Amino acid sequence: MQKRWLIKSAQNSTTVEDFRSEPKTDSIVAELLLQRGIDSFERARDFFNPSLEQLHNPFALLNMEKAVSLLDQSIENQNRILLYGDYDVDGTTAVSLLYNFLKEYTDRIDYYIPDRYKEGYGLSDQGVVFAIENNYDLVIALDCGIKAVEKVSRLKEAQIDVIICDHHTPGEVIPDAIVLNPKQEKCNYPFKELSGCGVGFKLLDGWCVQKGVDKESLFSLLDLVAISIGADLVEVTGENRILAFKGLEVLNANPRSAFRKMMEMAGRSFPLTLTDVVFTIAPRINAAGRISSGMEAVELMTTASEEKISIAAEQIQAYNTERRELDEGITLEALKQIENDPNFNQKKTTVVYNADWQKGVVGIVASRLVESHYKPTIVLTETDGVYTGSARSIEGVDVYEAIDSCADLLDRYGGHKYAAGLTISKDNLHAFIERFEKFVATHTTVELFNPQLTIDIEINFDQIFKEGEDRMKIPRLKRILSRFEPHGPGNMSPVFISSNVYTTEMRVLKEKHLKLNVTQPKSDVVLPAIGFNLFEKADLVSSGIPFDLAYTIDVNKWNGKETIQLNIKDIREI
Repeated sequence: MQKRWLIKSAQNSTTVEDFRSEPKTDSIVAELLLQRGIDSFERARDFFNPSLEQLHNPFALLNMEKAVSLLDQSIENQNRILLYGDYDVDGTTAVSLLYNFLKEYTDRIDYYIPDRYKEGYGLSDQGVVFAIENNYDLVIALDCGIKAVEKVSRLKEAQIDVIICDHHTPGEVIPDAIVLNPKQEKCNYPFKELSGCGVGFKLLDGWCVQKGVDKESLFSLLDLVAISIGADLVEVTGENRILAFKGLEVLNANPRSAFRKMMEMAGRSFPLTLTDVVFTIAPRINAAGRISSGMEAVELMTTASEEKISIAAEQIQAYNTERRELDEGITLEALKQIENDPNFNQKKTTVVYNADWQKGVVGIVASRLVESHYKPTIVLTETDGVYTGSARSIEGVDVYEAIDSCADLLDRYGGHKYAAGLTISKDNLHAFIERFEKFVATHTTVELFNPQLTIDIEINFDQIFKEGEDRMKIPRLKRILSRFEPHGPGNMSPVFISSNVYTTEMRVLKEKHLKLNVTQPKSDVVLPAIGFNLFEKADLVSSGIPFDLAYTIDVNKWNGKETIQLNIKDIREI
């Protein structure tokens, strides 16, 4: 699929020179910082050295005083507290965060993760019954609850207090509970993109402030917040960048046994980046909820027993293997459905469904279909006589808004701009598909349906190495670029473009990847490069004709040695 290249406008050269003089940095780095709105020495210092002191006052969140007061009262009165979290990574890390922290102050605390298949997303009927029958006094809903109006009412009728720590888009009616959600109306919290676990962290932060409790033990749990940020694909800007940065420090300096075991089984080693978290730790935590129960993931992240950790980690590794096999098989079946649809090329959306598909992997399959066909996509399966599934979107298309336009046809729905979940009766399915398609078609432009590659800056290979630098070592530029991490939405790894490039050597790996050595005319810099899933560009790069190269600058680790390597994002003819 041909990508649209969007090259960011170059910063004013005078502005770049003026800015770089104070922090005394490279012009390339200065340009990248200015693109991110970092236009002073102080902001650059804060960006490269995030501090927990930069976090916002937790009491800026609407209802925080009420939430902290209720939590404190519940602990003081030895009330029974139930932590109720979603079954995905954000929900299970949020429950693990609060359980690990609060168990030091009360032994009357338990947790509950709903069964993905029997209960579905969010506060469930079974969960409400569990809380009532077991005489809990307080339910803290984490990464869910913002639309659970009826379920919360039942808890309140049973004289159970409820605190909701959520970050999903609120509906028109807010549940009768103490709600912490930066996206709710009249909440003036300066940062709106916290993860669900992040909102739970702010609750504990507020409690520490009110009680005068040292926050060291809370900050030691920031690895869980960092994992939630990476897994839930929230923006890695502002407060999230600080939490992810500090959380990765905790994760790498003193990894908890659960994560150490996971990495061992994955054949990976520390230190980890946020990208490593997304592709290594997060899928394994998710696998428990997708294949079996999210309760197992929470137990893994909260127990101190090495024996239990070993057993649970091995089971979750097995779940992850099974999840991968299911994902691959269902993706092939979904692609076959698309291939057999004669009208697919005229559509702006993809909706596929099969009653036999496993509910736990339909979100992953939706992401795969977006990668292959680049349209807002919904993958549905059947659960208890209704269709339920997940939606994923493309840049510039708000899939939550599109689904919300069909609200009268749906039993339940919720989510974000680029990811959502929904439940729909069989009778309404075809009407929903038609209206969903019509909404997307009338609210988009043709250009949006070609994947966009955003490029930060154009450079020559000679600029990667300073004069006199050892070409066999990691250049200073890359060392500075590494400090732009953690990367994620809103702070992606810088993408460069170099023109008039040609290859001096090419190999094809596994019949789909390109391994190249590339250079430019009149340059003595020859760089290794890897292009994953770019086999279709083989004829172009082997023709001897120069081309444009879009890439990130990475480090390749092999046999204990680190070397620079370009990670090719795309190749195009000049």
